[in-house]
Amino acid sequence: MQTFCTAQQTAHGSLSFALPSGTLRVARFGGGNGERSALTLCVHGLSANSCSFGRLGETLGSPERTAIAVDLRGRGLSDVTPAGTYGWSNHARDILAVADALGVERFDYIGHSMGAYIGMELARQAAKRVRRMVLIDAVGLPEPASLVPIAAAVRRLGAVHASADAYIDAVRKLGTIEPWSGYWERHYRYEIVETSGGVRSRTDSSAVLEDMVYASTQSPRALWPALTMDTLLVRAARPLGAGFIVSESDRDAFVATAPHARAAEIDANHYGIVMHEETGREIARFLS
Repeated sequence: MQTFCTAQQTAHGSLSFALPSGTLRVARFGGGNGERSALTLCVHGLSANSCSFGRLGETLGSPERTAIAVDLRGRGLSDVTPAGTYGWSNHARDILAVADALGVERFDYIGHSMGAYIGMELARQAAKRVRRMVLIDAVGLPEPASLVPIAAAVRRLGAVHASADAYIDAVRKLGTIEPWSGYWERHYRYEIVETSGGVRSRTDSSAVLEDMVYASTQSPRALWPALTMDTLLVRAARPLGAGFIVSESDRDAFVATAPHARAAEIDANHYGIVMHEETGREIARFLS
């Protein structure tokens, strides 16, 4: 069972990269000018997939810009790999390997949620390869209350539902996706796989758990000085549950600490921000 990230998928496409760590599946937007097309690599959050960037990919993809949205290992149609192979540092190496496979030395990077932390780690490993960095609603330690809805979203993994429609209905009832749209519908249908008794998410719960444990051992602030490139923090101005993933104090401290950083506020929560029209406009202006 497979769907696509956008209603116009025939105008774009998907690719697979056989990396030393495993095979990654990506969605491609734009890129009609081939080698003359600037590259933007887009990385999703903890239990999401490449379809998180369905709307943003349509906004950014053009003959002059190729946007590549990655399914991290353990998510979407990418490989599930053994225990001990996940964590921000390993995912960052995968992103660099994708750029290598595409023959691109320097690229722009967009990360949402965990993808933002991966981006900061990528900057620590290879800052000179990143032309511009966009961090969507993640930069420091989330407020504890904001993690409750994220934990609820993770609990969908492994649960069996009678049908794809029942699965989608269960996700919508969590109430974290505001507003719901066809892009979110495609995002969640993309991850559905048939199983005994119905359907479930193909996202690997062990991979997600390992990344959660890894995150609990990290200090995101320690990565801020590595962001020597122009950096845009796009912050959700609406709380997720009873808290914020990026607090106002972390926003201000980040802009004061990262050498070339600025922030933009979007009237959305942590999930809605990645599909928000104004997010697309802010990022398009920044990258251009």
